[in-house]
Amino acid sequence: MGQNYFEQEAYDRMDKPGEECGVIGVYDFQGRNVASDIYYGLFALQHRGQESCGIAVSDTKSQQRKVDSHKDMGLVNEVFNLENLGQLKGDIGVGHVRYSTAGASTRENAQPLVINYVKGTLGVAHNGNLINAAELRRELEYTGAIFQTTIDSEVIAYHIARERLHSRTVEEAVVRAAKKIKGAYALVVMSPRKLIGARDPFGFKPLCIGKRDQAYFLASETCALETIGAEYIRDVLPGEVVTISPEGGIQSDRSLCQPEEKVGRCIFEYIYFSRPDSQIDGVSVYNSRIDAGRFLAMDSPVEADLVVGVPESGNAAALGYSMQSGIPYGVAFMKNSYVGRTFIKPKQSFRADGVRVKLNAIKEAVNGRRIIMIDDSIVRGTTSGRIVSMLKEAGAAEVHVRISSPPFLWPCYFGTDIPEREQLIAYNRTLEEIRDVIGADSLGYLKVERLEEMVQGLSICKGCFTGKYPMEPPKEDIRGDYYDRIK
Repeated sequence: MGQNYFEQEAYDRMDKPGEECGVIGVYDFQGRNVASDIYYGLFALQHRGQESCGIAVSDTKSQQRKVDSHKDMGLVNEVFNLENLGQLKGDIGVGHVRYSTAGASTRENAQPLVINYVKGTLGVAHNGNLINAAELRRELEYTGAIFQTTIDSEVIAYHIARERLHSRTVEEAVVRAAKKIKGAYALVVMSPRKLIGARDPFGFKPLCIGKRDQAYFLASETCALETIGAEYIRDVLPGEVVTISPEGGIQSDRSLCQPEEKVGRCIFEYIYFSRPDSQIDGVSVYNSRIDAGRFLAMDSPVEADLVVGVPESGNAAALGYSMQSGIPYGVAFMKNSYVGRTFIKPKQSFRADGVRVKLNAIKEAVNGRRIIMIDDSIVRGTTSGRIVSMLKEAGAAEVHVRISSPPFLWPCYFGTDIPEREQLIAYNRTLEEIRDVIGADSLGYLKVERLEEMVQGLSICKGCFTGKYPMEPPKEDIRGDYYDRIK
Protein backbone atom coordinates (compact mmCIF):
# COMPACT_ATOMS: atom_id res chain seq x y z
CA MET A 1 0.00 0.00 0.00
CA GLY A 2 2.99 2.35 0.38
CA GLN A 3 3.42 5.15 2.90
CA ASN A 4 1.44 8.31 3.52
CA TYR A 5 3.13 11.70 3.29
CA PHE A 6 4.22 11.97 6.91
CA GLU A 7 5.53 8.42 7.09
CA GLN A 8 7.49 9.09 3.91
CA GLU A 9 8.63 12.47 5.26
CA ALA A 10 10.06 10.83 8.39
CA TYR A 11 11.89 8.26 6.29
CA ASP A 12 13.21 10.88 3.87
CA ARG A 13 14.41 12.95 6.77
CA MET A 14 16.78 10.14 7.65
CA ASP A 15 18.37 10.51 4.20
CA LYS A 16 19.90 13.80 5.34
CA PRO A 17 21.99 14.38 8.46
CA GLY A 18 20.22 16.52 11.03
CA GLU A 19 21.65 19.10 13.36
CA GLU A 20 20.75 19.11 17.03
CA CYS A 21 19.83 22.75 17.75
CA GLY A 22 20.50 26.45 17.48
CA VAL A 23 21.04 28.78 20.45
CA ILE A 24 21.12 32.51 21.05
CA GLY A 25 21.60 34.75 24.08
CA VAL A 26 21.24 38.54 24.45
CA TYR A 27 22.11 41.00 27.23
CA ASP A 28 21.25 44.67 26.65
CA PHE A 29 23.18 46.81 29.15
CA GLN A 30 20.87 49.76 28.44
CA GLY A 31 17.91 47.79 29.80
CA ARG A 32 15.90 47.43 26.58
CA ASN A 33 13.67 44.43 25.98
CA VAL A 34 15.51 41.67 24.12
CA ALA A 35 12.66 39.28 23.17
CA SER A 36 12.31 40.64 19.62
CA ASP A 37 16.07 40.34 19.02
CA ILE A 38 15.97 36.73 20.18
CA TYR A 39 12.95 36.08 17.95
CA TYR A 40 14.68 37.37 14.82
CA GLY A 41 17.88 35.57 15.77
CA LEU A 42 15.98 32.30 16.09
CA PHE A 43 14.33 32.98 12.75
CA ALA A 44 17.83 33.15 11.21
CA LEU A 45 18.74 29.87 12.95
CA GLN A 46 15.54 28.05 11.97
CA HIS A 47 17.47 25.72 9.64
CA ARG A 48 19.18 24.19 12.69
CA GLY A 49 15.94 22.86 14.16
CA GLN A 50 12.27 22.81 13.19
CA GLU A 51 10.64 20.68 15.93
CA SER A 52 10.29 23.20 18.75
CA CYS A 53 11.53 26.59 19.90
CA GLY A 54 11.44 28.86 22.90
CA ILE A 55 12.50 32.14 24.51
CA ALA A 56 13.20 32.94 28.17
CA VAL A 57 13.90 36.49 29.39
CA SER A 58 14.51 38.24 32.72
CA ASP A 59 14.78 41.81 34.01
CA THR A 60 18.18 42.23 35.66
CA LYS A 61 16.96 45.39 37.48
CA SER A 62 14.10 43.56 39.18
CA GLN A 63 14.48 42.25 42.72
CA GLN A 64 12.00 39.45 42.00
CA ARG A 65 14.40 37.66 39.60
CA LYS A 66 11.38 36.49 37.64
CA VAL A 67 11.83 34.70 34.31
CA ASP A 68 9.21 35.02 31.60
CA SER A 69 9.28 32.23 29.04
CA HIS A 70 7.31 30.77 26.19
CA LYS A 71 8.07 27.61 24.20
CA ASP A 72 6.15 25.10 22.14
CA MET A 73 6.31 22.64 19.27
CA GLY A 74 6.60 24.19 15.82
CA LEU A 75 8.49 26.75 13.78
CA VAL A 76 9.48 30.13 15.19
CA ASN A 77 6.75 32.01 13.31
CA GLU A 78 4.17 29.43 14.44
CA VAL A 79 5.06 29.49 18.13
CA PHE A 80 5.48 33.27 18.56
CA ASN A 81 3.17 36.18 17.78
CA LEU A 82 2.91 39.83 18.76
CA GLU A 83 0.87 38.97 21.84
CA ASN A 84 3.13 36.38 23.47
CA LEU A 85 6.31 38.21 22.42
CA GLY A 86 4.92 41.35 24.05
CA GLN A 87 4.56 39.48 27.34
CA LEU A 88 8.26 38.59 27.43
CA LYS A 89 9.79 41.53 29.29
CA GLY A 90 13.47 41.60 30.12
CA ASP A 91 16.91 42.93 29.19
CA ILE A 92 18.61 39.52 29.27
CA GLY A 93 17.43 36.32 27.62
CA VAL A 94 18.16 33.09 25.78
CA GLY A 95 16.48 31.34 22.87
CA HIS A 96 16.54 27.92 21.25
CA VAL A 97 15.40 25.99 18.18
CA ARG A 98 15.42 22.21 18.50
CA TYR A 99 15.96 19.17 16.34
CA SER A 100 15.92 16.04 18.49
CA THR A 101 18.72 13.50 18.32
CA ALA A 102 18.44 12.50 21.99
CA GLY A 103 15.14 12.71 23.84
CA ALA A 104 11.67 12.51 22.37
CA SER A 105 10.16 15.26 20.24
CA THR A 106 7.70 16.61 22.83
CA ARG A 107 6.83 19.99 24.33
CA GLU A 108 8.41 18.96 27.65
CA ASN A 109 11.76 18.67 25.89
CA ALA A 110 11.56 22.09 24.25
CA GLN A 111 14.11 24.64 25.40
CA PRO A 112 15.26 26.91 26.97
CA LEU A 113 15.07 25.18 30.33
CA VAL A 114 14.35 27.44 33.31
CA ILE A 115 15.45 26.28 36.74
CA ASN A 116 14.59 27.99 40.04
CA TYR A 117 16.95 27.15 42.86
CA VAL A 118 18.32 28.63 46.08
CA LYS A 119 20.69 31.04 44.29
CA GLY A 120 18.02 32.36 41.94
CA THR A 121 17.17 31.29 38.41
CA LEU A 122 18.97 29.85 35.43
CA GLY A 123 17.87 29.81 31.80
CA VAL A 124 19.78 27.23 29.76
CA ALA A 125 19.89 26.58 26.00
CA HIS A 126 22.09 23.76 24.69
CA ASN A 127 23.21 22.49 21.30
CA GLY A 128 24.94 19.11 21.15
CA ASN A 129 24.92 15.66 22.66
CA LEU A 130 26.58 14.32 25.80
CA ILE A 131 28.03 10.83 25.81
CA ASN A 132 27.94 10.49 29.61
CA ALA A 133 24.44 11.94 30.11
CA ALA A 134 22.92 8.64 31.31
CA GLU A 135 25.65 8.17 33.91
CA LEU A 136 25.32 11.76 35.19
CA ARG A 137 21.54 11.48 35.23
CA ARG A 138 21.63 8.33 37.37
CA GLU A 139 24.04 10.02 39.76
CA LEU A 140 21.65 12.96 40.18
CA GLU A 141 18.57 10.74 40.53
CA TYR A 142 20.20 8.77 43.36
CA THR A 143 20.75 12.03 45.24
CA GLY A 144 17.11 13.08 44.92
CA ALA A 145 16.88 14.94 41.62
CA ILE A 146 13.53 14.74 39.81
CA PHE A 147 13.72 15.23 36.05
CA GLN A 148 10.99 16.85 33.97
CA THR A 149 12.52 16.05 30.56
CA THR A 150 14.50 13.30 28.82
CA ILE A 151 17.16 15.57 27.31
CA ASP A 152 20.85 16.06 28.05
CA SER A 153 20.32 19.77 28.64
CA GLU A 154 18.51 19.19 31.93
CA VAL A 155 21.46 17.17 33.20
CA ILE A 156 23.74 20.11 32.38
CA ALA A 157 21.38 22.61 34.06
CA TYR A 158 21.18 20.51 37.24
CA HIS A 159 24.95 20.22 37.47
CA ILE A 160 25.41 23.97 37.04
CA ALA A 161 22.84 24.63 39.77
CA ARG A 162 24.51 22.16 42.15
CA GLU A 163 28.01 23.49 41.49
CA ARG A 164 26.74 27.03 42.11
CA LEU A 165 26.00 26.13 45.74
CA HIS A 166 29.72 25.94 46.48
CA SER A 167 31.14 28.30 43.84
CA ARG A 168 31.92 32.00 44.21
CA THR A 169 30.28 32.90 40.90
CA VAL A 170 27.88 31.37 38.39
CA GLU A 171 30.61 31.28 35.74
CA GLU A 172 32.80 29.25 38.09
CA ALA A 173 29.86 26.85 38.48
CA VAL A 174 29.59 26.53 34.69
CA VAL A 175 33.32 25.72 34.43
CA ARG A 176 33.07 23.13 37.20
CA ALA A 177 30.02 21.54 35.58
CA ALA A 178 31.80 21.54 32.21
CA LYS A 179 34.60 19.45 33.72
CA LYS A 180 32.06 16.71 34.48
CA ILE A 181 30.20 16.54 31.18
CA LYS A 182 31.64 14.77 28.13
CA GLY A 183 30.58 15.21 24.54
CA ALA A 184 29.43 18.06 22.34
CA TYR A 185 27.95 21.27 23.68
CA ALA A 186 27.51 24.90 22.78
CA LEU A 187 25.83 26.33 25.83
CA VAL A 188 24.15 29.66 26.58
CA VAL A 189 23.22 30.32 30.22
CA MET A 190 21.21 33.23 31.60
CA SER A 191 21.69 33.99 35.30
CA PRO A 192 20.06 36.92 37.15
CA ARG A 193 22.91 39.29 36.25
CA LYS A 194 25.13 37.55 33.68
CA LEU A 195 25.03 35.93 30.26
CA ILE A 196 27.41 32.99 29.89
CA GLY A 197 28.50 31.02 26.85
CA ALA A 198 30.45 27.76 26.88
CA ARG A 199 31.84 25.52 24.16
CA ASP A 200 33.13 21.99 24.66
CA PRO A 201 36.93 21.51 24.51
CA PHE A 202 36.71 19.82 21.09
CA GLY A 203 34.63 22.64 19.60
CA PHE A 204 32.13 20.22 18.02
CA LYS A 205 29.40 22.86 17.92
CA PRO A 206 29.85 26.53 16.95
CA LEU A 207 29.24 29.59 19.12
CA CYS A 208 30.11 33.23 18.40
CA ILE A 209 29.95 36.64 20.10
CA GLY A 210 28.43 39.84 18.70
CA LYS A 211 27.68 43.40 19.78
CA ARG A 212 25.22 46.15 18.78
CA ASP A 213 25.45 49.41 20.70
CA GLN A 214 25.36 48.26 24.35
CA ALA A 215 23.74 44.89 23.61
CA TYR A 216 25.86 41.74 23.54
CA PHE A 217 24.96 38.52 21.76
CA LEU A 218 25.91 34.84 21.77
CA ALA A 219 24.71 32.78 18.81
CA SER A 220 25.30 29.49 17.02
CA GLU A 221 26.03 31.27 13.73
CA THR A 222 27.09 34.68 12.50
CA CYS A 223 24.02 34.83 10.23
CA ALA A 224 21.92 35.40 13.37
CA LEU A 225 24.10 38.38 14.32
CA GLU A 226 23.75 39.91 10.86
CA THR A 227 19.97 39.45 10.91
CA ILE A 228 19.65 41.57 14.06
CA GLY A 229 22.24 44.14 13.01
CA ALA A 230 24.97 43.07 15.43
CA GLU A 231 28.68 43.22 14.69
CA TYR A 232 30.57 39.95 14.85
CA ILE A 233 33.32 40.15 17.49
CA ARG A 234 34.80 36.64 17.55
CA ASP A 235 34.05 32.96 18.06
CA VAL A 236 33.99 31.39 21.48
CA LEU A 237 37.06 29.16 21.50
CA PRO A 238 36.76 25.40 21.94
CA GLY A 239 36.88 24.85 25.71
CA GLU A 240 36.27 28.52 26.54
CA VAL A 241 33.67 29.89 28.96
CA VAL A 242 32.80 33.56 28.38
CA THR A 243 30.89 35.74 30.84
CA ILE A 244 29.12 38.92 29.74
CA SER A 245 28.09 41.54 32.29
CA PRO A 246 27.95 45.36 32.58
CA GLU A 247 30.66 45.29 35.23
CA GLY A 248 33.16 43.09 33.39
CA GLY A 249 32.23 43.31 29.72
CA ILE A 250 33.39 40.05 28.10
CA GLN A 251 35.45 37.92 30.46
CA SER A 252 37.06 34.63 29.51
CA ASP A 253 38.00 31.40 31.27
CA ARG A 254 40.18 29.19 29.05
CA SER A 255 41.12 26.57 31.63
CA LEU A 256 39.41 23.83 29.57
CA CYS A 257 41.00 24.84 26.26
CA GLN A 258 43.39 22.39 24.61
CA PRO A 259 45.86 22.53 21.69
CA GLU A 260 44.36 23.16 18.26
CA GLU A 261 45.47 19.76 16.96
CA LYS A 262 43.15 18.05 19.50
CA VAL A 263 40.10 20.08 18.49
CA GLY A 264 37.37 18.31 16.49
CA ARG A 265 34.92 20.75 14.92
CA CYS A 266 32.01 19.06 13.16
CA ILE A 267 32.85 19.16 9.45
CA PHE A 268 29.15 19.09 8.60
CA GLU A 269 28.79 22.66 9.80
CA TYR A 270 30.68 23.57 6.64
CA ILE A 271 29.19 20.92 4.35
CA TYR A 272 25.51 21.12 5.28
CA PHE A 273 24.30 22.46 8.65
CA SER A 274 25.27 26.12 8.68
CA ARG A 275 23.80 28.77 6.45
CA PRO A 276 26.16 29.68 3.59
CA ASP A 277 26.29 33.32 4.74
CA SER A 278 27.78 32.28 8.10
CA GLN A 279 31.40 32.07 9.17
CA ILE A 280 32.44 29.35 11.61
CA ASP A 281 35.76 29.85 13.42
CA GLY A 282 36.80 32.42 10.86
CA VAL A 283 36.12 30.26 7.81
CA SER A 284 33.36 31.14 5.33
CA VAL A 285 30.80 28.36 4.94
CA TYR A 286 30.06 29.54 1.39
CA ASN A 287 33.72 29.45 0.37
CA SER A 288 34.11 25.99 1.91
CA ARG A 289 31.27 24.67 -0.23
CA ILE A 290 32.65 26.36 -3.35
CA ASP A 291 36.00 24.67 -2.65
CA ALA A 292 34.32 21.30 -2.10
CA GLY A 293 32.80 21.61 -5.58
CA ARG A 294 36.16 22.57 -7.06
CA PHE A 295 37.80 19.52 -5.48
CA LEU A 296 35.06 17.28 -6.85
CA ALA A 297 35.69 18.64 -10.34
CA MET A 298 39.42 18.00 -9.95
CA ASP A 299 39.10 14.50 -8.51
CA SER A 300 35.90 13.22 -10.19
CA PRO A 301 35.63 14.85 -13.63
CA VAL A 302 33.02 13.77 -16.18
CA GLU A 303 31.84 15.09 -19.53
CA ALA A 304 28.45 16.77 -19.25
CA ASP A 305 26.33 19.71 -20.44
CA LEU A 306 25.10 21.21 -17.16
CA VAL A 307 26.03 21.27 -13.46
CA VAL A 308 23.13 21.60 -11.02
CA GLY A 309 22.81 21.58 -7.24
CA VAL A 310 20.17 19.92 -5.08
CA PRO A 311 18.69 22.88 -3.15
CA GLU A 312 19.82 24.43 -1.00
CA SER A 313 23.08 23.03 0.35
CA GLY A 314 24.20 21.55 -2.97
CA ASN A 315 24.06 24.84 -4.84
CA ALA A 316 27.36 26.41 -3.78
CA ALA A 317 29.28 23.16 -4.37
CA ALA A 318 27.66 22.91 -7.81
CA LEU A 319 28.83 26.43 -8.59
CA GLY A 320 32.35 25.47 -7.50
CA TYR A 321 32.28 22.40 -9.73
CA SER A 322 31.15 24.55 -12.65
CA MET A 323 33.84 27.18 -12.05
CA GLN A 324 36.57 24.55 -11.94
CA SER A 325 35.33 22.40 -14.84
CA GLY A 326 34.07 25.09 -17.17
CA ILE A 327 30.75 23.25 -17.57
CA PRO A 328 27.82 25.70 -17.31
CA TYR A 329 26.01 26.01 -13.99
CA GLY A 330 22.22 25.88 -14.12
CA VAL A 331 19.04 25.48 -12.09
CA ALA A 332 17.25 22.15 -12.55
CA PHE A 333 14.92 22.11 -9.54
CA MET A 334 12.02 24.13 -8.27
CA LYS A 335 11.82 23.93 -4.49
CA ASN A 336 8.55 24.49 -2.65
CA SER A 337 9.63 26.82 0.15
CA TYR A 338 6.29 26.54 1.93
CA VAL A 339 6.48 22.86 2.85
CA GLY A 340 7.08 22.55 6.57
CA ARG A 341 5.27 21.65 9.74
CA THR A 342 2.14 23.43 8.49
CA PHE A 343 1.70 21.06 5.54
CA ILE A 344 -1.84 19.63 5.77
CA LYS A 345 -1.88 15.92 6.46
CA PRO A 346 -3.60 14.19 3.57
CA LYS A 347 -6.17 11.47 3.93
CA GLN A 348 -4.89 7.94 4.37
CA SER A 349 -6.08 7.11 0.85
CA PHE A 350 -3.72 9.71 -0.63
CA ARG A 351 -0.21 8.56 -1.52
CA ALA A 352 2.52 11.09 -2.23
CA ASP A 353 6.25 10.99 -2.77
CA GLY A 354 7.55 13.36 -0.09
CA VAL A 355 10.45 14.41 -2.32
CA ARG A 356 8.12 15.54 -5.13
CA VAL A 357 6.02 17.57 -2.71
CA LYS A 358 9.14 19.60 -1.89
CA LEU A 359 11.09 19.43 -5.16
CA ASN A 360 10.31 19.29 -8.87
CA ALA A 361 12.60 19.03 -11.89
CA ILE A 362 12.46 21.77 -14.53
CA LYS A 363 12.04 19.82 -17.77
CA GLU A 364 13.16 22.64 -20.04
CA ALA A 365 16.48 22.84 -18.16
CA VAL A 366 17.40 19.14 -18.27
CA ASN A 367 15.67 17.59 -21.28
CA GLY A 368 18.20 15.90 -23.56
CA ARG A 369 21.18 17.05 -21.49
CA ARG A 370 23.90 15.26 -19.58
CA ILE A 371 23.51 16.47 -16.00
CA ILE A 372 26.02 16.59 -13.14
CA MET A 373 23.94 16.65 -9.96
CA ILE A 374 25.74 17.89 -6.84
CA ASP A 375 24.39 17.04 -3.38
CA ASP A 376 25.96 17.40 0.04
CA SER A 377 25.55 13.84 1.32
CA ILE A 378 23.86 10.47 1.02
CA VAL A 379 22.72 8.66 4.17
CA ARG A 380 20.34 5.86 3.18
CA GLY A 381 20.13 6.71 -0.51
CA THR A 382 16.33 6.87 -0.69
CA THR A 383 16.10 10.58 -1.50
CA SER A 384 19.05 10.55 -3.89
CA GLY A 385 17.48 7.71 -5.86
CA ARG A 386 14.20 9.59 -6.19
CA ILE A 387 15.90 12.77 -7.37
CA VAL A 388 17.93 10.88 -9.98
CA SER A 389 14.70 9.27 -11.23
CA MET A 390 13.02 12.67 -11.28
CA LEU A 391 15.73 14.10 -13.54
CA LYS A 392 15.58 11.14 -15.92
CA GLU A 393 11.80 11.30 -16.10
CA ALA A 394 12.20 14.99 -17.00
CA GLY A 395 14.29 13.93 -19.98
CA ALA A 396 17.89 14.05 -18.73
CA ALA A 397 20.09 11.95 -21.05
CA GLU A 398 22.54 11.12 -18.23
CA VAL A 399 22.71 11.91 -14.51
CA HIS A 400 26.16 11.95 -12.90
CA VAL A 401 25.99 12.32 -9.12
CA ARG A 402 28.76 14.05 -7.18
CA ILE A 403 28.65 14.30 -3.38
CA SER A 404 30.46 17.12 -1.55
CA SER A 405 31.33 14.89 1.41
CA PRO A 406 32.93 11.45 1.75
CA PRO A 407 30.74 8.34 2.23
CA PHE A 408 29.14 7.90 5.66
CA LEU A 409 30.54 4.73 7.22
CA TRP A 410 30.15 5.30 10.98
CA PRO A 411 27.45 6.73 13.29
CA CYS A 412 27.78 10.06 15.10
CA TYR A 413 27.35 10.39 18.87
CA PHE A 414 27.88 14.14 19.13
CA GLY A 415 24.63 15.73 18.01
CA THR A 416 24.30 14.70 14.36
CA ASP A 417 21.79 11.98 13.54
CA ILE A 418 24.00 9.70 11.46
CA PRO A 419 22.43 6.29 12.23
CA GLU A 420 23.91 2.86 12.83
CA ARG A 421 26.27 1.49 10.16
CA GLU A 422 23.79 -1.10 8.89
CA GLN A 423 21.42 1.72 7.84
CA LEU A 424 24.05 3.58 5.80
CA ILE A 425 24.02 3.00 2.05
CA ALA A 426 27.83 3.11 1.88
CA TYR A 427 28.27 0.40 4.52
CA ASN A 428 29.39 -2.88 2.93
CA ARG A 429 28.82 -1.52 -0.60
CA THR A 430 31.31 -0.55 -3.28
CA LEU A 431 31.06 2.75 -5.14
CA GLU A 432 29.63 0.93 -8.13
CA GLU A 433 27.00 -0.81 -5.98
CA ILE A 434 25.90 2.53 -4.48
CA ARG A 435 25.71 4.02 -7.98
CA ASP A 436 23.49 1.15 -9.04
CA VAL A 437 21.18 1.56 -6.02
CA ILE A 438 20.52 5.26 -6.72
CA GLY A 439 20.30 4.75 -10.49
CA ALA A 440 23.01 7.27 -11.48
CA ASP A 441 25.21 6.98 -14.57
CA SER A 442 28.28 7.69 -12.44
CA LEU A 443 29.00 8.56 -8.81
CA GLY A 444 31.82 10.38 -7.07
CA TYR A 445 32.40 11.46 -3.46
CA LEU A 446 34.67 14.12 -1.98
CA LYS A 447 37.93 12.58 -0.80
CA VAL A 448 38.52 12.48 2.96
CA GLU A 449 41.94 14.04 2.38
CA ARG A 450 40.25 17.17 0.99
CA LEU A 451 38.32 18.01 4.17
CA GLU A 452 41.03 19.97 6.02
CA GLU A 453 41.87 21.80 2.81
CA MET A 454 38.20 22.69 2.48
CA VAL A 455 38.27 24.48 5.88
CA GLN A 456 41.69 26.08 5.52
CA GLY A 457 43.49 23.67 7.82
CA LEU A 458 41.18 23.82 10.85
CA SER A 459 41.13 20.74 13.08
CA ILE A 460 37.89 18.85 12.42
CA CYS A 461 36.00 15.71 13.39
CA LYS A 462 35.82 13.12 10.57
CA GLY A 463 34.47 10.29 12.71
CA CYS A 464 31.39 9.59 10.58
CA PHE A 465 33.70 8.96 7.60
CA THR A 466 36.69 7.28 9.24
CA GLY A 467 35.49 5.84 12.56
CA LYS A 468 38.22 7.86 14.32
CA TYR A 469 36.60 10.31 16.73
CA PRO A 470 38.34 13.16 18.62
CA MET A 471 37.25 11.52 21.88
CA GLU A 472 36.37 7.96 22.82
CA PRO A 473 32.77 7.24 21.72
CA PRO A 474 30.31 5.58 24.12
CA LYS A 475 30.25 1.80 24.34
CA GLU A 476 26.47 1.79 23.87
CA ASP A 477 24.19 3.89 21.68
CA ILE A 478 23.00 6.74 23.91
CA ARG A 479 21.25 8.80 21.27
CA GLY A 480 17.66 8.40 22.43
CA ASP A 481 14.67 6.91 20.67
CA TYR A 482 14.76 8.94 17.46
CA TYR A 483 15.78 6.01 15.28
CA ASP A 484 13.22 3.69 16.85
CA ARG A 485 10.46 6.22 16.16
CA ILE A 486 11.00 6.26 12.41
CA LYS A 487 12.03 2.68 11.66
